[in-house]
Amino acid sequence: MSEWDSKIDFISEIILDEETVIRRSPEVEHERAVALYDIKSRNRFRLLGNNIEGPYKLRLSIADNKRLMFHLTDNDDNIIKDILLAMSPFRRLIRDYFQICESYFDAIKKLSPAQIETIDMARRGLHNEGAELLKERLEDKISMDKATTRRMFTLICVLHIRG
Repeated sequence: MSEWDSKIDFISEIILDEETVIRRSPEVEHERAVALYDIKSRNRFRLLGNNIEGPYKLRLSIADNKRLMFHLTDNDDNIIKDILLAMSPFRRLIRDYFQICESYFDAIKKLSPAQIETIDMARRGLHNEGAELLKERLEDKISMDKATTRRMFTLICVLHIRG
């Protein structure tokens, strides 16, 4: 792939479809806020295969509790493309990630720094695995840098908390 063009290869706005989201813990809300801030501050994102340049607006949602939807528009809100991915390949990782995050948040309150670090390493490993899976599933549709892909996986996990 050619180098990123900082004038067109990015998401200018990201919206999470959170209409059916249940109440989340303060820790999850913090992760959501950080991921959104990081993506809005700096991201590398390119739609592949259609010669439509960015910047892009992205609405991220889960449709029918089965599919992840990337709804892409240009900055004038003209629809560019909808990309759907099955959620089933992500479910185990999301479940495991939530479990390790709960352990991590509990550990911060009562365990030693060495024990916290061990749990955090496992948490980062699952996060990286989820980001890599997302990158693989989108490889012919969207190109993202590693940091953007990791934050996108965080947002997918947050969206998965549904009522």
